[in-house]
Amino acid sequence: MMNRRIFLASLAAAPLARAQDPTPTAEEVLRLVRKSYALQDHKMTGRLRDGNSGREEPLELTLTQSVMRFRFMNPPAEIVHLDLTTEPATLWEVKTGGSSKVPLSNASNAVRGMDFNYEDLSQRFLYWKNAKMMDANARLSAAGIKCWLVRVTAPDTKGPYYTVDLWVHKDSGGVAKMEAYNAPSKLVKRFEVTKMWKVGEATALREMRVQSFNPLDGSRKGTTYMTMDKPEKQ
Repeated sequence: MMNRRIFLASLAAAPLARAQDPTPTAEEVLRLVRKSYALQDHKMTGRLRDGNSGREEPLELTLTQSVMRFRFMNPPAEIVHLDLTTEPATLWEVKTGGSSKVPLSNASNAVRGMDFNYEDLSQRFLYWKNAKMMDANARLSAAGIKCWLVRVTAPDTKGPYYTVDLWVHKDSGGVAKMEAYNAPSKLVKRFEVTKMWKVGEATALREMRVQSFNPLDGSRKGTTYMTMDKPEKQ
C-alpha cells in the first residue's frame, strides 16, 4: 500500500526518492508535490483553532483528483474550493447567491478570521517558475527528517508573498514545512506539520501549526492550528 502524507490539504505521493536516485532539480521537486494531488480521494473533518482566543471553526475537507474543497459550517456558511484541473490551480469561493473566483487582490485576506489567507489555500507558489534548490540534503527537526529545501520566487510583487521556502519530504514528496517572505525578505508566515495520524500503512495530517509574523519587527502576530480527526482507513 502507498505511504501517503498530507500537508495543508494535499495527499502526497508514494515514496519517491531512493538513495541511488540522482538529486532532482527544484522544478522536478515541485512537480512531485503537484503530482501528489492525483492521489487524492479522501474526506476528513476537523477544525481551525485560534491560538490566542481559542475560537474554533469546524471544517470538512474533501480531496479528489480534480478538486480540494474546504467547507466551513459556522454561519455564514462558506465553501472554498481549489480547481486542480487548471494550471495554476484556480481558487473559488462559494457563498449564498453563487460562486466566484478569488481575485489576486484578495489573496492576503484572512480566511474565517484565522492566520490562513487565500494565497495559502490556492498554493500558487507551487507553480512559480523561478525555483532554486537551496539544500538537497536538508534535515528537519530533531528527528532529522530528510528533505529537499526549495526556494521559489514570485513573478511579481502583487501577492502577499515574494519568496517561499519549502521543505519537501524525500520519502513522500509532501511539504512538511513552509516559510514565506515579503519583497524586503522579512518573514511573514510559517507552516509546519506537528502531528500525524497512523492509518494502517498510511499517514494523515493530525495537526499543523500556522504562524503569522509582523515584518516590521519579526514579532509573532498570531498562531492558528489546523487539527484533523482520524480518517477512516483507505
